[in-house]
Amino acid sequence: MAPAQNPISSKQVAVIGAGASGLIAARELHREGHTVVVFEREKQVGGLWIYSPKAESDPLSLDPNRLIVHSSVYESLRTNLPRECMGFRDYPFVPRDDDLSRDSRRYPCHREVLAYLQDFAREFKIEEMVRFETEVVLVEPVDGKWRVRSKNSADLSDDEIFDAVVVCSGHYTEPYVATISGINSWPGKHIHSHNYRVPGPFKNEVVVVIGNFASGADISRDVAKVAKEVHIASRGSEANTYEKLSVPTNNLWIHSEIETACEDGSIIFKNGKAVHADSVVYCTGYKYKFPFLETNGYMSIDDNRVEPLYEHVFPPALAPGLSFIGLPGMGIQFVMFEIQSKWVAAVLSGRVTLPS
Repeated sequence: MAPAQNPISSKQVAVIGAGASGLIAARELHREGHTVVVFEREKQVGGLWIYSPKAESDPLSLDPNRLIVHSSVYESLRTNLPRECMGFRDYPFVPRDDDLSRDSRRYPCHREVLAYLQDFAREFKIEEMVRFETEVVLVEPVDGKWRVRSKNSADLSDDEIFDAVVVCSGHYTEPYVATISGINSWPGKHIHSHNYRVPGPFKNEVVVVIGNFASGADISRDVAKVAKEVHIASRGSEANTYEKLSVPTNNLWIHSEIETACEDGSIIFKNGKAVHADSVVYCTGYKYKFPFLETNGYMSIDDNRVEPLYEHVFPPALAPGLSFIGLPGMGIQFVMFEIQSKWVAAVLSGRVTLPS
């Protein structure tokens, strides 16, 4: 990727989403001289960091006709990275000691992250670029440009043409539900972490949590405060794993994966242990989904991989008019968003060229 020899040009760019990736993309595009419109379906900036006590009517989020709740944040959530890793490079995420309502801890709560993003949007006047309560329902290529069809809160649709579209819609809304042998006949309750908010509904229950990564580790310990027992099914554990954890309340066990679920209410693990459980919480991650994107079959999602993409950002045959910010699930997210956004902005202006 070499600096371009062509004159720098300004583009009309649509950014989909006003979460962390959309905010930094809008700023970098604007700094590069592009005209930016940000489409955001919520009433405020913040994306996944906007907490809502509401959950979906289908606790597993499998019903295609369900009313989708876009928040996946639970009440007790704190960052699992220190705030030094959660900010943008020229706008660090420092404690606001002058404001007693803010959370100054090094690993702050979700409300502090949202407040930081709102501060960032105000500082760089990004909200002036945002169309709130406006959902993108179609993005498609048209004669070298891109048609964006949006729908506002009054259910009125609008078609516009842009030089480029930057997708910043995130990937924490469409739950992935693991396949468990016998689970369809098991009589207990099921819920995906996407719809988990508080531990109260699990009081005095025996709960199985599937997954021991970020949300699984958090939610299992949150539920253990009120549950009778919590059992974690960990895919990364050896088949004979069976260990009692003393934190937080001495009622938490970690197992290997689930072998099968039974009609009598028992869950059998691959370590041979069995528990009679009341609820199963799936902390099994999310799937990529872009229901608004129409590329005539060029792009696909295979085994939860978005392809084809160059450096996880540009689909080669559609570049530079279409790009994605924030797809990799692992990494220092805010820094990644910023680096990717600077690259996209520079490519669109012609200051940097993509390989042929």
